[in-house]
Amino acid sequence: MKNAQEFVAWLRAAAPYIHAFRGQTFVVAFGGEVVSDGTFVALTHDFNLLHSLGVRLVLVHGARPQTELRLQQKGQEARYQNGIRVTDGAALECVIEAVGSLAVEISALLSMAIAESPMAGSRLRVATGNFVTARPVGVVDGVDFQYTGRVRKVDAEGIERRLQDDELVLLPPLAYSPTGEVYNLTVEEVATAVAIALKAAKLIFLTDTPGLMDEQGQVVSTLSVRKAMAVVAGGGAKGEDIPFYLPCAVRACREGVARVHLLDRHRDGALLLELFTPQGIGTLVTPDIEDVLRPATLEDIPGILAVIEPLEEEGALVKRDRVLLETEIDRFTVLLHEGLVIGCVALYPYVEEGCAELACLAVMPRYRNHGRGDVLMNHCVELGKKLGLGRLFLLSARAGQWFAERGFVETDVASLPSMRQQMYNYRRRSKVFVKSLKNL
Repeated sequence: MKNAQEFVAWLRAAAPYIHAFRGQTFVVAFGGEVVSDGTFVALTHDFNLLHSLGVRLVLVHGARPQTELRLQQKGQEARYQNGIRVTDGAALECVIEAVGSLAVEISALLSMAIAESPMAGSRLRVATGNFVTARPVGVVDGVDFQYTGRVRKVDAEGIERRLQDDELVLLPPLAYSPTGEVYNLTVEEVATAVAIALKAAKLIFLTDTPGLMDEQGQVVSTLSVRKAMAVVAGGGAKGEDIPFYLPCAVRACREGVARVHLLDRHRDGALLLELFTPQGIGTLVTPDIEDVLRPATLEDIPGILAVIEPLEEEGALVKRDRVLLETEIDRFTVLLHEGLVIGCVALYPYVEEGCAELACLAVMPRYRNHGRGDVLMNHCVELGKKLGLGRLFLLSARAGQWFAERGFVETDVASLPSMRQQMYNYRRRSKVFVKSLKNL
């Protein structure tokens, strides 16, 4: 029963994402390793689900391990310069063989409709073609890249027609020149150029790491373009493939792609966890869009609940139901990012006693550690000063240290306004913190 209730709660929470994604174009890029290690079988289930929800999908695949195998079988040596293959005639022949074989294998897996499986009733139709025009890389730092190319043009109109016909578009890391040559391209460049040309809502890279990692080895959940550029410039984009994907993410965001995701290809269900949960699991790169801080309205209640309910379940916040929020909505302030409520805080003045309670300060996990909690707290400080109050107080069971670092001093229940003392929950035993607004 508990698992059933959790499933119902998750499905309801996913509903806003389902509505938002319908009719949107997602470009998903992955290396040939995803097919060679068997991961793609599970991915087909997730692609099928997204397609059934109205998401328009463009898949861009690589073929590096398959090409390497063919080169070894022919006794040829692979050559790379700065992580990019130097494609001579022999290598190009192997790339073409690998891509052709992969296209058949991927299309076959996407065509499955086995009964009593996630693909049951599937209607995925796969389209591919010469949608990308290429030009040669040429000679760089004295190295002739020969048949290695770069994207020259994307036939966005042709791809759009396939998507409008409810087809899934599959693109290889090969492209063709106006004079008929075939060029080998990197999967990340093809995916980025296609996402920009289509004005895609999302560009998703399935990587060999969980995402961009910080110095403590934790995944950086959200990154603005400005900060991503700083990471690239400072050499902080570490990992097997992150140094290639992060600059592409920056370019995509700067040229019109709404969001770029870096996800762990090894984690089953990573695509669904990233897209349909507030916290996500990978690294999200977003354009430099300023947050909006404003008074809450009744229309914000679903967003506020999405922010605070996980913390209520953890015991970090006192539970507030929808009815209570409706009656107290004028006490709340919300923080929005791209129209989404990502944080909130409430302020309850006790004017006669010259103080106010700061309550329900919360930020979605994905958007934490970027100073947004401070923005909400400082807003309450400024509001308290405008009201002529002398101090703020709060009750916290979990986040006392965070507030102490920001000038709140722990005190006792007796320091609370008399009315608030009567409502104090001795079973919860929250700690009381006070901050003076004088001389601020």
